[in-house]
Amino acid sequence: MKNYTKNSTTFLNNWTCFLGAILIIAFMLPNVAIPQSSPAPVNLGKSGDFVLLAKTGISTTGTTNITGDIGVSPAAASFITGFGLIANPSNTFSTSSLVTGKIYAADYTDPTPAKMTTAVGDMETAYTDAAGRTSPDYTELYTGDVTGQTLTHGLYKWSTAVLVSAAGVTISGSASDVWIFQIAQNLELGNGAMVNLIGGAQASNIFWQVAGQVTLGTTAAMKGIILCQTAVAMNTGATLNGKALAQTAVTLDANAITSPMVTTVENDLVPQEFALFQNYPNPFNPSTRIQYSLEKAVQVSLKVYNVLGVEIATLVNSRQEAGNYNVSFSVNNGSLNLSSGVYFYRLETGSFVSTMKMILMK
Repeated sequence: MKNYTKNSTTFLNNWTCFLGAILIIAFMLPNVAIPQSSPAPVNLGKSGDFVLLAKTGISTTGTTNITGDIGVSPAAASFITGFGLIANPSNTFSTSSLVTGKIYAADYTDPTPAKMTTAVGDMETAYTDAAGRTSPDYTELYTGDVTGQTLTHGLYKWSTAVLVSAAGVTISGSASDVWIFQIAQNLELGNGAMVNLIGGAQASNIFWQVAGQVTLGTTAAMKGIILCQTAVAMNTGATLNGKALAQTAVTLDANAITSPMVTTVENDLVPQEFALFQNYPNPFNPSTRIQYSLEKAVQVSLKVYNVLGVEIATLVNSRQEAGNYNVSFSVNNGSLNLSSGVYFYRLETGSFVSTMKMILMK
């Protein structure tokens, strides 16, 4: 009996020490919680109609290429510089050889001023929404330096600046997951830094709410919706797959900016088959959109070829979740010099292969 009691006491003491060690280790870890669900996406309202939106100005140097509409308000069109604006006869918008889309300003003819006032108001509302989300899943993660890390869905909060150095950062999740990053100071992507998406994560579901300035270094590759209270500065060769919605100015230098591809699943049901659809518009100039459906997660290749079968563009080459996809193809991106004629786009998803014809008319 004495031996039994002694052994039991020893066991309890050892177990107590073990639990104590576990608690000590837990308290030493960063203040991290595992999110149980994605936050609701931020409603951009009419600001979501723009790939670039600013209050005080948008400027560019070098050969910039933008796919999507851009606009400023309450600033006038004179604060959109470097684009060589060409006024539409209606004077409700302008165009530019650097923009596949329309350019709006507060001093254009009605109804543009009201359109821009609404868009800027919705931009500010979206910023307030993102900044006001409570109960973050992650707080002060990695003390603001997320270089080399993999970030799953959830609400993140920093009272400091956030840095992504050259090694980049990976955002991992499904096509329906949402990320909101609340940053109280600046956000900086270093030279060559990349935001990588895996597992089907969509740039349209990633929201960077930044109280300070956003700086994208030379050749950095950013993805997501930037909701910035101050300025967004993109250095030479930086790219953005997303939107930059700034409450002051956006400055560009030979950048490529595209609105994020959106995946939708209607009626909470995934597509029942793989399918590739006719591009629209067709014929087109200078851009068109290609839609396709995936019945399950798969490696996807979407490429464009000329009539000789020579590949001229790779639009998608990644693993994607089930859903309906909409991809833009533009010949006004600085690297393609295509003549009028017939071209083909080809979708490959494992055993499913489909090719469609489209016509470029200049």
